[in-house]
Amino acid sequence: MTFSYSQISQFLRCPKSYRYRYLDGWRERDSRAALCFGRCFEKALAALFEREDPGAVLFREWGTYRDVPLEYSHGDDWERVLRQGIALLEQFARDNRSRIRQPKLNMQKKIVRSLSNGNEFVAYVDALGQLDDTRRLLEWKTTSARYPDQPEGLTSLDLQLVCYSWITDISDVAIVAFVRKRVPEIQYLLASVTEEQRQEFGQLVETTARQIETAQFPSHPGIRFPQSGCVSCAHLGLCLGNESLVGTKLIRQPGAADLDWLDVLDD
Repeated sequence: MTFSYSQISQFLRCPKSYRYRYLDGWRERDSRAALCFGRCFEKALAALFEREDPGAVLFREWGTYRDVPLEYSHGDDWERVLRQGIALLEQFARDNRSRIRQPKLNMQKKIVRSLSNGNEFVAYVDALGQLDDTRRLLEWKTTSARYPDQPEGLTSLDLQLVCYSWITDISDVAIVAFVRKRVPEIQYLLASVTEEQRQEFGQLVETTARQIETAQFPSHPGIRFPQSGCVSCAHLGLCLGNESLVGTKLIRQPGAADLDWLDVLDD
């Protein structure tokens, strides 16, 4: 069986939601503008490092969504998001802090690691390169709000960074956060993942994989006001038996269980 960070993290959040997605084939519709734009922006970043015109690539990729009814937030629309993206690409080029040699090989790099019981763990790392002349594993993020950077060392606790550090055995990592707002901002959040953290994550993966193999998927409701994890869960309609909500948020893909590890490309 093949596992990914998305699978492990979803099972840890709610085993029942894991079952809905990876066994029953319920996937969230591509209706959130932020998610669709993030994919387009990563293609534009790849074009930048491949010495192509990143603005033209972003316009082409994002242009496929121009007439698609997406869910926008914060008063955004298609044109405003495009302008923000172009401004961020220009700012990133001016910063000139990142270097990626052989971008076709070192961006969206597939890495596979063997687990026990014949299982595998697969990850697609955004980039392996240099940031401020230090070799680092780089994770791109597009967001409408700044990432928290205090207290010092907080970024080193990001579970996805720990995961990618574990599978690559690279301790120096960074999140490059492209903050979409009126005045563009790029955060360079540096961190160092320890060997102890990598070992603990490896143990977590093995333990979670064994739990998944038992085929026990109890619900893990997140209803605890004022914050509720269930409210933001795409599978809420299934738990509530609300067919209208299911139709709005989900699409079913029978047989997707064998291929869903590929969704690491969405993260």
